[in-house]
Amino acid sequence: MSHPVHRSLVSVDQLQALMASPTPPLVVDVRFDLADTGAGERAFAAAHLPGAFYLHLDRDLSGPKQVGEHFRGRHPLPEREAFAATLRSLGLRHGQQLIAYDAADGMYAARLWWMLRWLGHDAVAVLDGGFAAWQQAGAGTSAAPSPRPPEGDFALGEALEQPLSAQELFGQLGRVRLIDARAAERFRGEVEPLDKQAGHIPGASNRFFKGNLTPEGRFKPADQLRAEFLAVLGSFDSADTVHQCGSGVTACHNLLAMHHAGLTGSRLYPGSWSEWSAQPRLPLAKG
Repeated sequence: MSHPVHRSLVSVDQLQALMASPTPPLVVDVRFDLADTGAGERAFAAAHLPGAFYLHLDRDLSGPKQVGEHFRGRHPLPEREAFAATLRSLGLRHGQQLIAYDAADGMYAARLWWMLRWLGHDAVAVLDGGFAAWQQAGAGTSAAPSPRPPEGDFALGEALEQPLSAQELFGQLGRVRLIDARAAERFRGEVEPLDKQAGHIPGASNRFFKGNLTPEGRFKPADQLRAEFLAVLGSFDSADTVHQCGSGVTACHNLLAMHHAGLTGSRLYPGSWSEWSAQPRLPLAKG
């Protein structure tokens, strides 16, 4: 029996059924810790979903960091073809279902979800509840390295998600609904642990990405997410919405939540606050 394509979230039960099917998904572990960039790899080596492969936020889900006037934020996007080659090396085939998971409420898995869609691949979803949900369900893990399959035939398609540059966003301020996924105290500019200056992009609204989750760490029901985001959008359409955060990672969580809620067409500003706040000519706001 063929399984439906999953395009936003999957449950543990759904993933187990997919893994047992004749056409199993590619499962990718993107556990990471911004404060200890090797922690995810160590956790993967100790225990991971059977058959999963590991991708690293800094090395694989980001391009080289630039400095000076070419700085594009702490986690700039890699070149599309370079990332497509990374996925082929994991065996990704055209149309194959890919499932991403992490141990951080979906924040890194959502980045991978967005990036697959950016490459034109829509058969991608995030494991709801991540590694913790898998363990809580009593599903098995492995510490053995997954055997590398033959190189996949995945090829770039028409992008299903569109990034926005700082210059493009500056030209559209006031004409788009800009949603900032950072914690409220960072948005208000009371603290700034990571970037050059504190504050936010003028006109932005704050929707902390963890607002998409239940207390148990699962995504809220689609209808509830839809109502909450419509309240943030106000008179704006989802297609006139731009998402940002600190460095283009947690913003993808809001994009995933909106997509799950049927609100599509929003765009990502990948450079986010880390790029914006480093540009002396760009305006800043606080409060």
